[in-house]
Amino acid sequence: MLKEPKRAKQKSGFVRCDAFYFVFVVFSCSLNMASAVSNLAASIASKTKTKKKHFVSQKVKLFRASDPLLSVLMWGVNHSINELSHIQIPVMLMPDDFKANSKIKVDNHLFNKENMPSHFKFKEYCPLVFRNLRERFSIDDQEYQNSLTRRAPIPSDAQGRSGARFHTSHNKRYVIKIITSEDVAEMHNILKKYHQYIVECHGNTLLPQFLGMYRLTVDGDETYMIVTRNVFSHRLPVYKKYDLKGSTVAREASDKEKTKELPTYKDNDFINDGQKIYIDEENKKMFLEKLKNDVEVCFLAQLKLMDYSLLVGIHDVERGEQEQPEEESEDNDAGEEEGTESDGGATGSPPDSPSNTLDSNRPLGPGEFDPAIDVYAIKSHENAPKKEIYFMAVIDILTPYDAKKKAAHAAKTVKHGAGAEISTVNPEQYSKRFYDFITTILS
Repeated sequence: MLKEPKRAKQKSGFVRCDAFYFVFVVFSCSLNMASAVSNLAASIASKTKTKKKHFVSQKVKLFRASDPLLSVLMWGVNHSINELSHIQIPVMLMPDDFKANSKIKVDNHLFNKENMPSHFKFKEYCPLVFRNLRERFSIDDQEYQNSLTRRAPIPSDAQGRSGARFHTSHNKRYVIKIITSEDVAEMHNILKKYHQYIVECHGNTLLPQFLGMYRLTVDGDETYMIVTRNVFSHRLPVYKKYDLKGSTVAREASDKEKTKELPTYKDNDFINDGQKIYIDEENKKMFLEKLKNDVEVCFLAQLKLMDYSLLVGIHDVERGEQEQPEEESEDNDAGEEEGTESDGGATGSPPDSPSNTLDSNRPLGPGEFDPAIDVYAIKSHENAPKKEIYFMAVIDILTPYDAKKKAAHAAKTVKHGAGAEISTVNPEQYSKRFYDFITTILS
């Protein structure tokens, strides 16, 4: 078992997942001899911390994914959640918790070699902070663990900024995004204020729900991943989606994007489609209040962040009702267990029956959703042209208004003119324009 994740001043060392050797001494000596033996045992235990973990015999739990990197992610999440379960939840987080990390290095393991590299490292950033965030977002750690490890994550054809790759968990509740080292640095920059904001708003926000951040090292290559709650539903399919910034310059989906099964359309497409979001006055008031706090009053503008978007997904209830049997079948199939194998720990693997602490106790009909799971969902009002469900959240918030963005602003202003609605503007202007545009699309 690992000790509590190391603080910042210790983070240069590895946490080894060693096989500890216990020396049992039978003696009938004096009290002084007993004390000497105790000191010797403590010395041996201390030295074993620096050894590597060598796998000899294993429990039965495999992490199967076509991509070895995903196998490492599954193994690492399973291991980290098991280790966190042995660490007492602190009364309050300390400053060092926002700089801490937990590392493990694995060499020459003897299981699942066809899917998992023989040598890899797994690093979890700020484990106690993200555990606290999961709790504040009402996400049970065991459910989180099962979602990411029971079956391999599913690749998505969607791409984020700079072509970032995505996967979703097998049950579609979580999104795993590959990010850059710059994103990791920015996440560290904002994490303390992000956590404070989540505490103050009681998790009632349109911002991304950040649940875990990791670094995977395979063959010397480092890959950074961050896990968030899925904006879209795990059971109600989205038939159209938009990425909206409140800008009109070069804000159309490309011809290549339009060939995808579910293209991501942009601001001008939304306007040209005559699209509107039909929600009642009460939902509109709550939505805009959250949005204003998130982007203008309390968070994004204050932290000098910009270039974020409102992701909008639209579920057509009538179409969903017609396709429901197929969708339910796929969802049920996703819950079936595959053979898995533990990382060798005695407390190894998730239980046979996954935790469903967030699930509704009653069956959900067409167009119905569990607000505890689909936290970004809003129903259309009764007089809407079609019965729809909207999934809306702010995404891609890790872009600071730095020298690079200021240079881009200057270049685009020269190219398109000072009055053009370019996307790269200062954070205060960006947040106001963004909020004003979103108010116009709600009907």
